[in-house]
Amino acid sequence: MKCTNKLNKVFYIALTTVLLTTNLAGCGARKYTFAYDRNRNNSSFSVASHAQGATIEPFASKLCVVTGDVSKGTDVDMSGAEAAGLFDIASSNVIYAKSVHERLNPASLTKVLTALCALKNSSLDEVLTATENVNISESGAVKLGLSPGDTMTMEQALHALLLKSANDVGVMIAEHVGGSVEGFAEMMNEMANSLGATNSHFVNPHGLTDTNHYTTAYDLYLICNEAVKYDKFTEIIQKSNYTSVYHDQNGNEKTIDLQSSNAYIRGEAIAPDNVTVIGGKTGTTNAAGSCLILYSKDNSGNPYISVVLKSNDKTLMYQEMTDLLDEIK
Repeated sequence: MKCTNKLNKVFYIALTTVLLTTNLAGCGARKYTFAYDRNRNNSSFSVASHAQGATIEPFASKLCVVTGDVSKGTDVDMSGAEAAGLFDIASSNVIYAKSVHERLNPASLTKVLTALCALKNSSLDEVLTATENVNISESGAVKLGLSPGDTMTMEQALHALLLKSANDVGVMIAEHVGGSVEGFAEMMNEMANSLGATNSHFVNPHGLTDTNHYTTAYDLYLICNEAVKYDKFTEIIQKSNYTSVYHDQNGNEKTIDLQSSNAYIRGEAIAPDNVTVIGGKTGTTNAAGSCLILYSKDNSGNPYISVVLKSNDKTLMYQEMTDLLDEIK
């Protein structure tokens, strides 16, 4: 089922930009037509130049878009999760959707956007240095155990971020790329908005609880859909383990020995026979519950993104995710 989403804000910005450009350039003789009709909630938006015969492809032409719940023809038990979605990337279809536009705390699923911003704005061989801000004191927060002055490459940091879900590494990445956590959060929000994920707001790179830090299952699909375009991202999320060496402030070696937090990758959760889980990101806090986003492929190699948010516990979350994956035919 292909539905429509309220992306009016993005379309109006695009429309305003076109009109301003036309006026400033003095191209008064050029006429434009707009297929987007806000009264019809139509996701198709195009700009055609009659003078040159050019057409700008609709913003959402290759995206799954949806306004409400979708469950017709499925057999999914999602009673324990607050929100969930299964998105067929190749055909731009929404196979299943439950409360996908509800704003929720994403916990460490935030780190998909953190990795995306880092990959877009830095090089893998850049050396990061930990400051005193990596000393996270929140109870239960997952950490690599960084100390001020520790150094590692961006590639090492991304492995620790995505596999171990290390919150202290998230801070180090944010300060390196954005100059500060606050500066990086601005980059995160700009990136999200550019992807159409306009129902989200991020204030940190790790997802530790903050009332002003939220997103939706649908926005996470949009963010992950962009992240999987980066080979390094998909390379990392499908690893079951990773070992490397970084250094402290005196140049002494410190060992990284990581295992994926994703039970599908560890072989502890089993996907349906016709589905291969490439990888994904887990997330758990008291406020967010148990969360998971996956990038998978069917036997023909067609890609899918699935999301479960705020499930009651990890065991149920994996059962619900497997239920979703079972809808991939």
